[in-house]
Amino acid sequence: MIKLPGKYKSILNTKETEHAIVAIKDFFQLALSTELNLTRVTAPLFVGSGTGINDDLNGVERPVSFPVKALNDSKMEIVQSLAKWKRMKVTDLELEPGFGIYTDMNALRPDEDLDAIHSIYVDQWDWCMAIDEKDRTVFYLHEIVKKVYRCLQRTEFFIYDRYPAIKPILPKDIKILYADDLAKEYPKLTPKEREDKVAKQYGAVFITGIGGKLADGSIHDGRAPDYDDWITESGDGHRGLNGDILVWNPVLDSAFEISSMGIRVSPESLKAQLEERGCTDRENLPFHKKLLKGELTQTLGGGIGQSRLCMFLLRKAHIGETQVSVWTDQIKEDCKKRGIVLL
Repeated sequence: MIKLPGKYKSILNTKETEHAIVAIKDFFQLALSTELNLTRVTAPLFVGSGTGINDDLNGVERPVSFPVKALNDSKMEIVQSLAKWKRMKVTDLELEPGFGIYTDMNALRPDEDLDAIHSIYVDQWDWCMAIDEKDRTVFYLHEIVKKVYRCLQRTEFFIYDRYPAIKPILPKDIKILYADDLAKEYPKLTPKEREDKVAKQYGAVFITGIGGKLADGSIHDGRAPDYDDWITESGDGHRGLNGDILVWNPVLDSAFEISSMGIRVSPESLKAQLEERGCTDRENLPFHKKLLKGELTQTLGGGIGQSRLCMFLLRKAHIGETQVSVWTDQIKEDCKKRGIVLL
C-alpha cells in the first residue's frame, strides 16, 4: 500500500494541472506512435462475456458485466485491459512485423485496492505491434523497452520546457534487471521492497520476467496466463519475455510502475502457462482456440497508464489529482488534510 507524503504542495494549481494533462497526453502519444510505428485505432469499452477476450490481469479479477436487451440479454463485460483484443486487431489488419496499433483504453477494475496510485478507473495507452518469430527474444524486448523509455524522457523535457519548476529527474539510461536475480540478491526483501531498492538506486529500471515461478516457488508479481509470455527461457537461466518499467518517485518515496509490457504468448507457451496455472479449460474459449491453432499474429505489446504518467511527470501525490474516480471517505479525508485536491 502506497502511503501519502507527510508534507506536500502541488507545483501546479488545478487549472494548470488540467492544461498540463492535455499537453502530456497529446505529446506522449505522438512520440510513442512515431517511435514504435503505431497507428491509432478505436477501442471497445466492453466485449462479449465468455469469449476469452477480456483480461483478468493477475488471473482473479472480476469484470463489471451487464445484459444487453437488444441482444436477448447477452452479457457484456467492461474491459479490464485490451491485451487480447489488440492482438486480434493486429491480426485482422494484417500488419507487417515492426508495425502496430495504439489506442486510448478506458477500463474499470472494481477489485482494485484503492490507494495513492490505484483507482478502479483505468485510462491507458494500450499498444501492440506485430513481430517476427525470430524476434521472440529478450534482446528484442529490451530494444523496445529503451524506445518507450526515450518517449518518457522526451515528454519529461517537454513538460519542463513549459513548467520550469518541474525539473527533469529521469536518468539518461534505463537499467535492465531480472526478477529472479533480484530474488537471489535480496532474498529477505519482499518483491515490492526489491523494487523500491533498485528503483531508488538506478532511477529507472525494467524488471524482466514477471509472472513465472522464482527459484523458491514464489512469483515476483501476478500475471494472467494468456497474454504475456512469462514461461519461455530467455537465456542465462532466466525465464520470461515480459516485465515492468519502474521509476523512482520522490514525491511518494517509492518505486512507481509506469508500464507493463511483454512479448505475447505463442501457442506453445500459452499451453504451458495454462497448465501451470491449472486453467486448461480456457483452451476451449474462442480467443484461445485461435491462438493455439496459430491463427494469431506474433506480437509484443503493453500498456502505459495515462493518469499514472501525468501523476509522475507533474509530481503529484495522488492519482486522483490527474483523473476523476471514486474514493473512500478515509482517502478523501487524508487527502484534504494534506492539501491534495482530488479532481
